[in-house]
Amino acid sequence: MLQSFFESMQGQIFVVVLIVLAFALIFKLSKKGDNNIKALTYSAIAVAVAYVLNQITLFRMPQGGSITPFSMLFIVMIGYYFGVRQGILAGVAFGLLDLLINPYVIHPVQMLMDYLLAFGSLGMGAVLAKRGIIPTYLLGVLGRLVCSVLSGVIFFASYAPEGQGAFMYSTIYNGSYMGAEALLTCILLAIPTVRNAINEVKNKVVR
Repeated sequence: MLQSFFESMQGQIFVVVLIVLAFALIFKLSKKGDNNIKALTYSAIAVAVAYVLNQITLFRMPQGGSITPFSMLFIVMIGYYFGVRQGILAGVAFGLLDLLINPYVIHPVQMLMDYLLAFGSLGMGAVLAKRGIIPTYLLGVLGRLVCSVLSGVIFFASYAPEGQGAFMYSTIYNGSYMGAEALLTCILLAIPTVRNAINEVKNKVVR
């Protein structure tokens, strides 16, 4: 029933409204002045780029999830630039966009965990922003992993092979594709030119 709703015109309009509200909150929660416009603009661009990259699949898992080229990084960067709240909202907006285009809903809590909490958790990495982009990114990915693992344990335990516990199965399953993408991204971020470019933008944004 929920799947049918989110595939319907009414469901799609509902999700679009939620996306608009998420971006409105990004604008409202930013510091007064030019930073409001910057946060909104950068967030919209980051969500769009992340979604495009999310459609470029390097490897797709059989029960959902895939390795993509750096898609999570662009959501994490919003938190890195503007703070935890804006990062979470950018992640939520991305999750809602994914829900709009590729809905797979079997339960309200599963939808919340897989689309809103999981991607919103990417913004939580911003609590380590002072330590640099790599720790920020890794903490954000860990937050998403925790949500996805819990969702797998609660709602997709039946996919676990015989003799393997649901928690172990979900951890291995979700950790494999997220870990692979995180490794590729950290290799990219280890390049001084890339890391310095990200920090240079941060310094200009947070003036």
